[in-house]
Amino acid sequence: MDAVWRLAPVVCRLTGFLGEQTSAALLRRAVAAAGALEPSTVDGRQVVPHVRRSRSGWFAAPELLDAIGDVLPAVEQTLGVPCRDTVPSYSLNVHNDGDFYRAHQDTDGVECADRLLTFVYYLHATPRPFQGGELRVFDGAEPLDGKKARRWEDRTWRDWEPRHDSIVFFRPTHWHEVRKVSCPSGRPEDSRFAVNGWLCRRPARPSAG
Repeated sequence: MDAVWRLAPVVCRLTGFLGEQTSAALLRRAVAAAGALEPSTVDGRQVVPHVRRSRSGWFAAPELLDAIGDVLPAVEQTLGVPCRDTVPSYSLNVHNDGDFYRAHQDTDGVECADRLLTFVYYLHATPRPFQGGELRVFDGAEPLDGKKARRWEDRTWRDWEPRHDSIVFFRPTHWHEVRKVSCPSGRPEDSRFAVNGWLCRRPARPSAG
């Protein structure tokens, strides 16, 4: 009665996503933007340092959105998530020494209900000046007795390395976390940079009349 099915989440990962020149230009813009970022919030409302520690803010990356659009049909097929007629929402997230984000789902909060697909695109200097910062994605857990699934803390997982110019896609309902970053220099340019976002349902248009 205590048996549990372990359901590994499907993660779509692409490397060399933008190419050497485009990713280098995007990294330079991210480094320049880092000084204007604010402490990251939880649920878009409050800073909770024991849950999330990083800096984030608005960031323009049209070349990234164009590349995502090019591969979207293959990603949809791989993950089984239809994403046509969606709108992107994204920000730049910067993790430096000691930063992290505890396990969470991207569908937490009312404002997150329209998220259909999560994407995370990674940037960093070469050679990599930090350690850690892996994306840990937890397996699903469905008990055979039909009761509520076990806590995420009891689940197995897989860690995904934050490799420069790579991108991962997964369903926003999957539990995941950012492992603690170790960046001995503490310099902003040595941070773990990530453009983190979602493809979301378009808001319903009000009916006429």
